[in-house]
Amino acid sequence: MGHSYEKSKKIALKTIILLAVITVVEVLIALLGKGYLIEGVHMSLIVMGFIMIVLSLTKAYYIVYEFMHMKYEVPGLVRSVLLPVGLLVWAVIAFFAEGNDWQKRRNLIKDKNEEKIDTRAIKAPAQEGMIKQMEEIKHG
Repeated sequence: MGHSYEKSKKIALKTIILLAVITVVEVLIALLGKGYLIEGVHMSLIVMGFIMIVLSLTKAYYIVYEFMHMKYEVPGLVRSVLLPVGLLVWAVIAFFAEGNDWQKRRNLIKDKNEEKIDTRAIKAPAQEGMIKQMEEIKHG
């Protein structure tokens, strides 16, 4: 950390300004994407989501590397901090995807259970045989 106080202060100020600019851009994209700034102008949710994720990751990078001083640490320590965080993010995404799949399957089963079936139109093979026998007996 061979920086002087003034140099560190200048770097921190630049980082704060950069984070503020990124935050303002995020807010503008969110408002523009939903049509609040210019009526009738909307962004695709996928495009808007992708831009927001990239900007959020950029902010996270600057916060971790500058304010948490990871920029000045040895690479082994940086990896030992970032690997568990990456695994945690992966696990959260995987759990949400799995939960969404469970919900879709549950709704499918629920819809199938609520489906009305006309039992008069369904005849089992055994019933058809009995019906023929009954008709033969009647007509004799």
